Amino acid sequence: MERAEIYVKNLERALETLKLADSRAREVAELAEAYLRDSKHYLSRGDVITSIAAASYAEGLLDALRLLGYAEFAWSRPSEIEKNYKKVLIAGTFELLHPGHISYMEQAWRLGRVVAVVSRDVNAAKIKGRSIAIPAENRARVVSSIYYVHKARIGYEDDMLRVVEEEKPDVVLLGANQPFDERPLAEKLRRRGVEAQILRANPYDCDLCSTTKIINKILETFCESSRRI
Repeated sequence: MERAEIYVKNLERALETLKLADSRAREVAELAEAYLRDSKHYLSRGDVITSIAAASYAEGLLDALRLLGYAEFAWSRPSEIEKNYKKVLIAGTFELLHPGHISYMEQAWRLGRVVAVVSRDVNAAKIKGRSIAIPAENRARVVSSIYYVHKARIGYEDDMLRVVEEEKPDVVLLGANQPFDERPLAEKLRRRGVEAQILRANPYDCDLCSTTKIINKILETFCESSRRI
């Protein structure tokens, strides 16, 4: 899985910096972009071999354009990308996934390899002020299947920073609305030997970017006598 992710990152960088010297090369470049989309698709389904194969086709097309003098782009060896990979930690309840969650994960993915910490049921219930319908094991399973997430694990009940201490991330990306102050958190982690950069994700607004809103919408849509929470 890691190797396929590295190839995808490399291709994305190449296509972002691609400059065509001949308009006739546009069709070939678009074909390389299509192979990259295929590579991402198969990677999201866990088919690593097909993902790498599609990425290899894209690489071959881009290399051919460059060798023929039709294109210029920035290219890195997979080993160089792997060496510079940052570990990025995110955390949340992730009870009912919505576009806000996906945006959070994507922002983390653009910073490096993502480790998602899923809160335990008892901790999530304290934060939400209600019972949690989906067990932590199920939530972690769903989160781990998201393309942007390298690994998902369940946090600890008694010490939420223990998992951060174990993972030792380079970056901790806080959710846009998570109630933590960056500086005090950085200091607490530093005392535990974790020198991580603390960043905050940009907000993502949509009509149903809230688990509570989703639940209420379901009740409104499917229950004659809906009870809002």
